[in-house]
Amino acid sequence: MVWFATNVVRCCRVALPALAVWVLAGSLACMETQPAGGGAVALDRDDIGGVVSGANGPEAGVWVIAETDALPTKFIRIVVTDEQGRYLLPDMPDASFEVFVRGYGLLDSPRVEARPGQELNLAAVAAPDARAAAQVYPANHWLSLAPIPQGPLDTQQVVSTLKACMACHQIGDEATRRIPESLGTFDSHLEAWDRRVRSGQLGSRMSGEFMRLGSQRTVFSDWTDRIAAGEVPEAAPSRPAGVERNVVITMWDWGGPTSYVHDASPGDKRDPTLNANGLVFGAVQSDDLLVWIDPVTNTAGEIEVSTRDAFSGRRFGGAANVAPSPYWGDEILWTGVAQPRNPMGDHDGRFWVSVAIRSAGNQPAFCGEGSTNVFAQYFPLDGGFKQIAVYDPRTEQWAYLDTCFSTEHFDFAEDSDNTAFTSSTGGDVVGWVDMRVYDETNDMQAAQGWCPAVLDTNGDDLITEWTEPDEPVDLTKDRRIEFGCYSISVNPLDDSIWCGGGGSRNRGNYLVRLERGADPPRTCMAEMYAPPAGVVGPGHMEVGTDGVVWAAWRGSDHITSFDRRECMVTNGPTTVDGEHCPEGWTLYSAPGPYFQGTTHGTDLLYLPAVDKFNTLGLGENVPIAGAINSGSLIALPAPDREWTMLRIPYPLGYFSRALHGRIDDPTGGWKGRGLWSAFSPYTLWHVEGGKGTRSKLIKFQVRPDPLAR
Repeated sequence: MVWFATNVVRCCRVALPALAVWVLAGSLACMETQPAGGGAVALDRDDIGGVVSGANGPEAGVWVIAETDALPTKFIRIVVTDEQGRYLLPDMPDASFEVFVRGYGLLDSPRVEARPGQELNLAAVAAPDARAAAQVYPANHWLSLAPIPQGPLDTQQVVSTLKACMACHQIGDEATRRIPESLGTFDSHLEAWDRRVRSGQLGSRMSGEFMRLGSQRTVFSDWTDRIAAGEVPEAAPSRPAGVERNVVITMWDWGGPTSYVHDASPGDKRDPTLNANGLVFGAVQSDDLLVWIDPVTNTAGEIEVSTRDAFSGRRFGGAANVAPSPYWGDEILWTGVAQPRNPMGDHDGRFWVSVAIRSAGNQPAFCGEGSTNVFAQYFPLDGGFKQIAVYDPRTEQWAYLDTCFSTEHFDFAEDSDNTAFTSSTGGDVVGWVDMRVYDETNDMQAAQGWCPAVLDTNGDDLITEWTEPDEPVDLTKDRRIEFGCYSISVNPLDDSIWCGGGGSRNRGNYLVRLERGADPPRTCMAEMYAPPAGVVGPGHMEVGTDGVVWAAWRGSDHITSFDRRECMVTNGPTTVDGEHCPEGWTLYSAPGPYFQGTTHGTDLLYLPAVDKFNTLGLGENVPIAGAINSGSLIALPAPDREWTMLRIPYPLGYFSRALHGRIDDPTGGWKGRGLWSAFSPYTLWHVEGGKGTRSKLIKFQVRPDPLAR
């Protein structure tokens, strides 16, 4: 039976979250549910709402979090209070929820049981001091306590190495700013850090990055010393304001306690109305699984991802631990051989996944030298680490697409062939699969093609003889470049392909544009565009429907827009360094905080998305990026291009990678659309809740106001 609580005092069960370790004197066992201001909140039978009040009245810009284990998979919904402290949790499933308040300047409030249809007024609990308040600050605020030590490496080099760690997990969260007792006993924090980074299957990779700093690795130990001595971030984060208070965040658990879910996809990015209300898929690279959530029934499941051939592939993270983990000891966590990543829905309801279907050495003969294949004759490929597996939810069957090129992310052209382009962090090519040809013939040699990136350096509008990257530049010839292509995007205005981000220090600090021309590979032609000075860390990017390229630069915390139509020069002798179109760039510095004494931010910007169809609710063609170390998404909506930050306040540790929008009901307003993300750190045991915490699928929605139903 639905009941309403008004003007009564009700006893409640107190269960403070793990981070709220300070206990206030006095009774917190009961709270007054009468509104302290702002009036009652109008509710439907499936809503929970009320007013959050503190000692000084209504609390604006704090989060109200509702969590339940009573559904088939754990479910969390989060909203923000308005200026009068009012909140409304809309469209809640029929279950019993634990509801509590989290906000900057507060301790987490006691958890109160509630059901849909219930008015629930909540008492905010003021933090007794700065240290208590800081326990719910995002990781980047804690990392801002770190001063950059002087030494052989300049500040940018030290910061870039620190940010390399953030490609896997946050730096500054509870798990990283303290040394776990289970690691052992050490004479200093520097000795502890030297041991810590050798832990687990990724120990060699972590230790390698760490030791690149040499003596300047004391940035970590000095930072830990200061926190152990009681230092806390000087400035509190800002509470959500303006449109940031309109967000509705929904989360579902999927995968296991060690699952590395790389990305999530709700459907085809070209047409976000496809797969409406359907399953959302995620790829678990660590365990060779495709996981899914049904957001209608709040159920979760998983599908095994197998290889086409039986082979002894390299495991994700290596086959053995370098040193025992302080969390898992000698247990081997990651056993993936297929290593699925980056699911993407297509026009036919299938989901593409980057997968190792065979050994790298088992390359089809038509890919390499001596082949009659026109692409192999033009630019032979001797091996590829990952290929493609396509899952059809209707038949529950897999198709294996053997590509000569390695694959990473996908983007589909808006052409009659439904051409699927794929990025690659190695191989120096852009590859594609013509799905019309494949569906008609099942012939992967006929369906695929690839091109290297060759600049028209001599400006004759043709690509003929070229110099190689390790040869001197000859301006009478064209020039092939090495390039990174971690992210890939097709410009819908001219079908050009754009690449950004190499994941490598040696792949260039620029964006690459490629045209296939009428007769690829002979007509393929590339262009290279370097950003203005100070913008570093190869930019992951996406192109909007207006042709503008938005990129996120890891090293310098910039979001940039690039409009090629503004360029006075696009090819020729002056383009060999990519610095020929400064007029095409606009720069936006990501919000702080910063490393002490520097202008370098303590965040990391990951894969950006351009919300082409207003699936989030901030407008069309809005650039959005995951800000890893602040546990948030940051957006630049037009026309003002001022930062909007949508944080995940609970559980602390949100790590976003790719972002995909979907429209479930074109006539449903804000309720009919949403932007989807996965909770994607390598180390789920670092997330608030610790060991046993599971990965999550997240849906972001922005409604017209904080009380919209």
